[in-house]
Amino acid sequence: MKNQPTYDDAKLILRLYDLRREEKLRAARKWMANAPQFTSRDQWLQHCKPGSEENAFFRMVTSYWDMACAFVTSGVLNRELFFRANNQELLFVWIKVHRIIGEMREVSKNRLYWANLEEVANAYIEYMDEHAPGMYAQFTANVTGQPAPR
Repeated sequence: MKNQPTYDDAKLILRLYDLRREEKLRAARKWMANAPQFTSRDQWLQHCKPGSEENAFFRMVTSYWDMACAFVTSGVLNRELFFRANNQELLFVWIKVHRIIGEMREVSKNRLYWANLEEVANAYIEYMDEHAPGMYAQFTANVTGQPAPR
């Protein structure tokens, strides 16, 4: 590892994992697993109407992963340890939402919308391409049935 992770990095990884086991977030993650790969904001709105449980679940999962990624982008959490700690669910979420990020940013007038998620997902993809060539392409195919987005 380029930068040696600390005990605090390990504690934060374990805390993030513990949060993923929280009942409401677990239900939201289960919903996300069954949601389509969103291709437009309109499609997303059809599945996640404002005020609906689906909308709350979507926001819960994406904001959780954007928050976790903020720890990495800010340097609070060791990037390589985060990748090695099997956080592939981050890539799963990225596959589900990456096609709508532009529209979401445009409508919200917030160019930082999911910025941490995007930065870490792209770095994670590069990391996996280097250390486990073909993994991301296969993972994407497993999630979508289509070739990996790049």
